[in-house]
Amino acid sequence: MRIGLIQMTSGIDPERNAATLERDLAAVAAEGAHIAFTPEMSGCLDKNRERLMATATTEAKDPVLARVREVAKKTGLWIHLGSLALKSIDAEKLVNRGFLISPDGEVAASYDKIHLFDVDLGEGERYGESRTFQGGTRPALADADGATIGMTICYDVRFPRLFDRLSEAGAQILSVPAAFTVPTGEAHWHLLLRARAVENSCFVIAAAQAGAHEDGRTTYGHSLVVDPWGEVLLDMGTEPGHAVCDLELERISEIRRKLPSHEHRTHIEPL
Repeated sequence: MRIGLIQMTSGIDPERNAATLERDLAAVAAEGAHIAFTPEMSGCLDKNRERLMATATTEAKDPVLARVREVAKKTGLWIHLGSLALKSIDAEKLVNRGFLISPDGEVAASYDKIHLFDVDLGEGERYGESRTFQGGTRPALADADGATIGMTICYDVRFPRLFDRLSEAGAQILSVPAAFTVPTGEAHWHLLLRARAVENSCFVIAAAQAGAHEDGRTTYGHSLVVDPWGEVLLDMGTEPGHAVCDLELERISEIRRKLPSHEHRTHIEPL
């Protein structure tokens, strides 16, 4: 299976971001990709709450989602659109929602980010995602082109129980679209993604935001593909762009035969 990754430096204008997505998705399709993966907040990355609330639309009206659905139909790609900021039922909050889009342009699955990034990294770098976003409650699993994909978003990667749940339900690929900060990326990005791959004997695919953004933040980049043994098959570095990578899904069963830790999970009584 050939996959495509899109690494972005998303700005605050959804139309410009949609044009970037359209270009890079067409490129990976031309290079033979069957499934493409884009980062968290592919449509608009903006830490200014008031401006983001004014920009956001509902799922039914979102222009980036509409454009990406058209790209899927034109190219025949499955597309995991990492996430969009969308208006929700709660008028005071948005949702951070990822989508799996089929080659006929239909939404096959969606997932609302469960774990929200409320941290103070020091030196003025603070994030309070729960001020703007309402967290999801349900994991999401979907089939695409013969593979079962477990959907997560960014900060979710620090919570192994979500990944355990997805792999136990049959996930072969764990997708982690992200907009990781530079300090946390340098410290933990490769470590966490490789750990989730090894713990679950799954492929991990993490399309990321990279570089200096219009809203003033800087993201780590290094979109990764990690195999079930923890080997990094692709690292896109720090520049925006696209890449393709070939996966051998048979590698999952091979590794689970050799090291059956996935089967050895057992119930542990609470303390």
